[in-house]
Amino acid sequence: QVQLVESGGGLVQAGGSLRLSCAASGRRFSSAIMGWFRQAPGKEREFVAAIRWSAGSTNYTDSVKGRFTISRDNAKNTVYLQMNSLKPEDTGVYYCAASGRTRTVVAVEGYDSWGQGTQVTVSS
Repeated sequence: QVQLVESGGGLVQAGGSLRLSCAASGRRFSSAIMGWFRQAPGKEREFVAAIRWSAGSTNYTDSVKGRFTISRDNAKNTVYLQMNSLKPEDTGVYYCAASGRTRTVVAVEGYDSWGQGTQVTVSS
């Protein structure tokens, strides 16, 4: 069982940047893919980005392409989400998740472990 802890959230103005971190521990190698999801108040949790531990290949939802970058440091068992040009609609709780699937998935149901979430608030 992999444990995930997010950090790096905060309050920023529109156009600003934040970098989120997700530290993994436990049975990290049971998961091949790491993903970031976000959930705005009153909304469903939605997929943001994913990365494969080994190959480093990435996947992004359309609304963040060109602005967000997911990366990983295998030696540190840490996944990052660099968020640039932030918009108020990016506001929400951001969750790190781990998946044991062989192919990248965007559905919540495809992920086995979740972090506690970190709040990101973008003001206008």
